[in-house]
Amino acid sequence: MADNHCFEAAADFLERESTLDRLTARGTLRIALKSGGLQASSATADQIKVAIEKLLPAELSSRGVPLADVLVQRLLNDLMPMDFSDGARQSESPDDIFKRLGDRS
Repeated sequence: MADNHCFEAAADFLERESTLDRLTARGTLRIALKSGGLQASSATADQIKVAIEKLLPAELSSRGVPLADVLVQRLLNDLMPMDFSDGARQSESPDDIFKRLGDRS
């Protein structure tokens, strides 16, 4: 599985700041992403942040994490200033891909 720095940062935060252990924190975050149709290995940082905002509070609450909404807001505040770009090409539209391929000599 490819490293996803945003996922890793979020999972580390959940482990550190909640009552969840490492495995449960990572699993809970993966379940929230999956309910949004995403995978940790391929989701963009923006997609992960939206899944955290919209889906993670319910997952945390169902696991008995107190003040899940407050924890999620702290997590989002922690993630917002971080730059998760790795210098790789951002997601391209099909038109961009075909245009780039058409430019080859």
